This record gives sequence, structure tokens and C-alpha cells, in this order.
Amino acid sequence: MKLLRLGAPGEERPAVLDSDGRTYDISGLTRDIDGPFLAGGGVENEEADMNRHDDSDARIGECAPMRELSGLKALVTGGASGIGLATARLLAARGADVAVLDLDPSAVPEPLRGYRADVADDNTVRTAVDAAASDLAGIDIVVNNAGIGAVGTIEDDDDGQWHRVFDVNVMGVVRTTRAALPHLRASSHAALVNVCSIAATAGLPQRALYSASKGAVQSLTLAMAADHVREGIRVNCVNPGTADTPWVGRLLDQAADPAAERSALNARQPLGRLISADEVAAAIVYLASPAAASVTGAALAVDGGMQGLRLRPAGQ
Repeated sequence: MKLLRLGAPGEERPAVLDSDGRTYDISGLTRDIDGPFLAGGGVENEEADMNRHDDSDARIGECAPMRELSGLKALVTGGASGIGLATARLLAARGADVAVLDLDPSAVPEPLRGYRADVADDNTVRTAVDAAASDLAGIDIVVNNAGIGAVGTIEDDDDGQWHRVFDVNVMGVVRTTRAALPHLRASSHAALVNVCSIAATAGLPQRALYSASKGAVQSLTLAMAADHVREGIRVNCVNPGTADTPWVGRLLDQAADPAAERSALNARQPLGRLISADEVAAAIVYLASPAAASVTGAALAVDGGMQGLRLRPAGQ
């Protein structure tokens, strides 16, 4: 890592150059960094003494959060609400330029860019992805988040509903990724993150169709990771537990006793509460970021311990 100065003479500001060639503005530090710089906006070529100030580690926490995704272009499906919106906002906060694909992108807040697309319709997906890639000048990150739920046993949903859920939850991943691959191949930081579910790895009652579709997404993630690793494209998935999202809210509203149903959902997760959309977003953004450069083919559980923990009843 190198310390450097950026900017024209008289307007210089301290920055850090990392091993990937990315620069981070650290002008928020309370003490400036001494040392030579190249006039006219160049970068420092000599290794700086990182221990020059014995309080530098303490001071680093006083600067603005590092925007480690600066310069990267991201695309999020189903990004107008819930986990998708939380992810899009966090990507933007970390410095990425973000395009959101959704059935209704009209309410997408700035600085996010909204594009209308139905992941069940290949033409709208290709049109939206191409438009986003043109406006963003490329795509480095794709988050396949769009999906729909289903409740019931295998007897409760007819063939049409099974086809519909798989068309959105599985083929939606296929269509979006297929359209984005040419752009990802041109990126030096290409990453795909699929939003899967605890339903892929745990047998949940009344979730046969949904579980089958998410199990397919997890298997697809592994196959995609193997297919594209030598192209420099990382593919991972996140498996949320029951999250406090608009869809779960609608399910609770339909229950005979919404409060009791919420208590039951809270209780089945060892943490004793639902997972927040922001918590899932943090995991997605990690997997999409250069910080996870060696992570591919992984399924990251964000489920409050629901999949892996087996606790004794309280008080025992």
C-alpha cells in the first residue's frame, strides 16, 4: 500500500493506493500526510513510511468510510424493495454506480438508476441489461435478487404455479446472467451473487415449491461458478433465513393470528428474531466486492443460526 497525494497544486489531498491500483481519499484524517507528490495531479511513486505518525491507526477511524466499490458498475434485479433495495443502496454507499431492474422502478431513489424489466420475459431483461450497461459504461457486479414466494405442500399448487415460480426464481437468474455475461467478461472485478434461501438447505413446512426453486438456485450457483471461474467471474449465493421483508409482511397479514405467527417465525431462528434486509445486503455486498476476491462457489448463510445450530430448549 502507498500513501500519495492527488489533485492540482494548491488543491492536493491525501490518499491511499492499494495493491489493485485503486485509490481511496483519506482527506478526512485529522493530520495531513507529509511527503513528495507529482505536480499536476500525478500519484506518488515512492513507498511512504506507514508508521510516520504513531497515532495513524487511531486517526484512520476518523475519516469518511472507504468507498471500496468506487468505479464499479452494479446491476440488481428486484431492486425496488426489500433485500434488493437494501443491497442497491449499500452498493451505492460503497461507491458503485447501481442499476436496478424491477417490474416497477418508478420509486427507485437517487442515485440508483431504475429500469423496467420482468425477469420472466427474456426480451425485457435483455433490453434493460443492455440499456444499463450502456448508461453505466459496463457491468462488474450482478445481484440476482428478483423472486417470488409460494406457500403449501406439493398438493397445494397446480402445474401452472410450479412453472411460474421456477420461471421467475430460476429462469430469472438464467436470463439476467445470460444477458450480462458479455459485460462481465470485460470486467477485471466480475462478480455474480444469487439470492437463495434457507429453504434450499432446510426442510421447512408448507414451502415445497419455494424450497424446490431455491434448491435449484443453489445448485445453479455451483455450476455457474465452475463454468466461469476461468473467465475471472466469481459466482456465489447468499442464503437468508426468514427476513423481515414486504413479502413476509404480507404472509403475516394473511395469518389468522399475525402476532402469533410472527412469534413462531422469530422463535425458529436461534437469534430469536427475523433477519433484516440490511443484514442480508451486507453479506451480498461483501461477496460482490474485491474483498472476496478468493471466494467463489460459496453459499453464505445469513439465517440467525437456523441451518447449523441445534439448541437445547430454553432453561435446559
